[in-house]
Amino acid sequence: MEAFTYCKIEIFIPESHLEMLQAALQNVDAGHIGNYDSCLSYSPVTGCWRPLEGSSPYIGSCGTISTEKELKVEVTCLTGRVKETLSAIKNVHPYEEPVINVIPLYMTGME
Repeated sequence: MEAFTYCKIEIFIPESHLEMLQAALQNVDAGHIGNYDSCLSYSPVTGCWRPLEGSSPYIGSCGTISTEKELKVEVTCLTGRVKETLSAIKNVHPYEEPVINVIPLYMTGME
């Protein structure tokens, strides 16, 4: 199997932090597709979680299930820049344990 060139990163984040996330992604050139940069998509989702003892939740209280509106942000990234991109995301994300999925892309519209 050949190595993956690109991956998709999914980030679940409060809407209040979208602009900070966009700037962080731009700074590491995530979302650069051909002759375009700063490319990403986002859609509203509802997140659910229960903070456990010892946690410091941004939203909610320990032992209680929280349900909040969030955004699911999707951006394409070169696999060689994933670590740098994840670091940039974590620097602006308010959650103690952010949900970030990195998905290898077998093929993109760029190939």
